[in-house]
Amino acid sequence: MNSSFIRSRMLSGAITCVLALSCYIPTYAKDKHDTISISVDDYHQKVYASWLGQMVGNFYGLPYEFKYIEQPGPDAFPYGYDSSLERLKEVDGAFSDDDTDIEYMYLLAMEKYGTTPYYYQLADEWQHQVRQRVWAANRQALTLMRAGYTPPLTGHRNFNSEWFQIDPQLVNEIWSVTSPGMVNYAVQKTDWAARVTNDSFGVEPAMHYAAMYSAAFYETDIPTLIEIGVKALPRDSKFSKVVAHMQSLHEKYPQNWQQARQEMAATYAKNFDYNPNSWYPIDATLNGACAILALLYGEGDFQRTMDMSAALGYDADNQAATLAGLLGIIGGLDAIPESLLFPFGKDTWQQPLNDKYINVTREDLPDASIRDMARRMALLGEKIIIANGGKKQLVDGKEVYVIKQDADFIAPMELPKAPAQFIEANTDYRFEFYPLLNHQSLDYLKFSIVEGEGALPEGLTLKGNALTGSVDKVGEYSFTIQGVTPGMINRQQYLLSVHSKNLAPEAVAIIHNDDEFDAPEATINLIRDGKRGLIDGYTNGDTFYSKPQDRAPATADSYGYRFAEPKEMSVLLFNPGYVKEDGGWFTSIEVQYLNAQQQWQNVEQLAITPMLSLHNNKYLQGKVIDHIIQFKPVTSQAIRIIGVPGGTQPDDSSAKREYFSAIAELSVHQR
Repeated sequence: MNSSFIRSRMLSGAITCVLALSCYIPTYAKDKHDTISISVDDYHQKVYASWLGQMVGNFYGLPYEFKYIEQPGPDAFPYGYDSSLERLKEVDGAFSDDDTDIEYMYLLAMEKYGTTPYYYQLADEWQHQVRQRVWAANRQALTLMRAGYTPPLTGHRNFNSEWFQIDPQLVNEIWSVTSPGMVNYAVQKTDWAARVTNDSFGVEPAMHYAAMYSAAFYETDIPTLIEIGVKALPRDSKFSKVVAHMQSLHEKYPQNWQQARQEMAATYAKNFDYNPNSWYPIDATLNGACAILALLYGEGDFQRTMDMSAALGYDADNQAATLAGLLGIIGGLDAIPESLLFPFGKDTWQQPLNDKYINVTREDLPDASIRDMARRMALLGEKIIIANGGKKQLVDGKEVYVIKQDADFIAPMELPKAPAQFIEANTDYRFEFYPLLNHQSLDYLKFSIVEGEGALPEGLTLKGNALTGSVDKVGEYSFTIQGVTPGMINRQQYLLSVHSKNLAPEAVAIIHNDDEFDAPEATINLIRDGKRGLIDGYTNGDTFYSKPQDRAPATADSYGYRFAEPKEMSVLLFNPGYVKEDGGWFTSIEVQYLNAQQQWQNVEQLAITPMLSLHNNKYLQGKVIDHIIQFKPVTSQAIRIIGVPGGTQPDDSSAKREYFSAIAELSVHQR
């Protein structure tokens, strides 16, 4: 996903089976212990073809990304690489994009930390290597990491406003490529990894893809693979119903993909209750539906599947990349047209895509040989096979992997980090500190407060995987939660910051720049309506935006309150709400109060938790994140925040660069 909108935005051969008599046949076989076998050479070649396929599909789909939204693309196949050719020529090989670069980052992380890195280790890699060209749920997860959260809270629907978007479908194929034939393991691990950025049904298409990828090492029939994917999904899952719908459309219109696309779009290409504030063309469910249609109408043919992926539209390069990787596993290198592997001819490049992967998107991501990247992935796959009950052995002089199909993925017991959590006294509070994966249960996951390491405030209780209740005593409460699962224990310290009632509703006027607003119907009143977070049902309509400015440096924007009588104040809670793509943030911030001389004066001992991103890099601007602002107590009739708004030039060169700020909630507290 590398959208112009948002920019404006890897054999064939014998599979082995081990029976009473060793034999080599062109399909997989189970033995009585539910294992499958594949030669080491075949596995390596399939991984290589899958990785090449993902790149080929990415480049094939990029020119058509978000090109076809209202209507499908023309039935004038083949489409070809189109504008991607120039970039391939420019770098003299393959170039990185968000459909492959995060997987490469995960490859490096597995080599560095082990085949299952901890969430906090993945978060460290994200923060170091991803600093630009990141969108939707990926961006929001990154900004949450920078605010002090670690996965899976970075993908949780109460914190990540884009939890339902396509992002897990871009970046998680590596977990199933490295767990061949281990469908349960692949699906469960993908569910775990997808929680870095997403939640709930937002991870289901990626789980479906994972099942197909893992099964494709022994199964070649497309409809069968789709059904394997469905069986791997949670019972009554949203995406299983979507898949059934796409299958029915294909059966209804076997020769008319455009009509199937029209009916699919009528059902899924729109905003729903769960995504009213977001751009629906990057929705996980919508694009997952497109992938199923592309697979069905592509009929296993690589070229046609690429064209269908592009023509069906929306985030087309994602579907093309993922499906090309799948077909690479099924058919090996022979499945990928030579014209796509050698777009300038074999006289120019002697190896597919010139065997070069050039980083153009991430910090400190080294350029690499494509063949070597695949070799390294396969070596990680070997480690996973052996660690999960499989083995490598010689059969008739050939090395063979014997793979235990029913292996399960065991997620590390890891309690996520979080910054201080704001609580207003005497209000209901709930903090789900450990979101459960689809295959997890509180029957064997146990959580407790560690004695001698702090305590919960009175009124708050630990129930299962969440803290719930209401606190009436102001203060900061530090405590440690212990998580236990068979064979694993982990502890994490948390801090709850409980504050007195919000004084903002008592203000006689809202201060914004040079104006005061005292009419209840004024739009700006939403900054004191108590709705600030996703758990409150917060929507885009609950954000106030200042008047855009078109000159730099911009004039400071201010927001605050005037009271009828002096109030003692020492805490503000600021939530920016839905920051927009090219504006809506501050590049500086101060808190000021009106002194005895009726002059605005900066407060002392200002501390903001988590820190605001006071810069002009739009890719690192978080939205719908609470910021606790504390300072030395003041007594005054007025308080305000003031800062210079930021803004960037939209990718649409005809659009103006504008500077403005966004705010969803500003509460005021005595302490």
